[in-house]
Amino acid sequence: MHYFVADLHFCHAKIISLCNRPFNDVNEMNNRLIRNWNSIVSNNDDIYILGDFAFRGSGGEILKIAKRLKGRKYLIRGNHEKYLTDANFDVSVFEWIKDYFVLNYEDARFVLFHYPILEWQDYHRKSAHLYGHIHNNTSHIPDHSVKFACMGNRAINVGVDCNNFFPVSAKEVYEKAFKDWGSDCLLI
Repeated sequence: MHYFVADLHFCHAKIISLCNRPFNDVNEMNNRLIRNWNSIVSNNDDIYILGDFAFRGSGGEILKIAKRLKGRKYLIRGNHEKYLTDANFDVSVFEWIKDYFVLNYEDARFVLFHYPILEWQDYHRKSAHLYGHIHNNTSHIPDHSVKFACMGNRAINVGVDCNNFFPVSAKEVYEKAFKDWGSDCLLI
């Protein structure tokens, strides 16, 4: 099974107030995110982290967290991946680290990138864009509802703040992105 997640922000106490996360402190948040992850992801699953795995904390602390998480972990770099250069962090906990990735799934493609983009590879075919970065707070963006509505239902925020602090399965993404898909939907 494939899963997707973004913007966990392990070790980042201030994210609790910034995103109105329902946790009393960073330890509670870290433990809940780990518990939620491990409740659905098995060691045989692939999980794609679309950036901002951790922010703050030492490389050693973040490594301990990563080792507690089930599954084969793939990292799409976000804007808070500074721990990767910490001498106490072992990057081999990730199968690979990339900036952008296209995953073939069923008869479709998932374009994985930390940032939301307006159009992506195979946009006019059966593809969906999975992203994070914006958490659940777009109120600071002028005309935010218009900007993100124009991305359509094939652009899906897989960040924990938008998904009850759980990873999202490829099956869920596929059903959401392509529920109304038909051969007449091909634009090119």
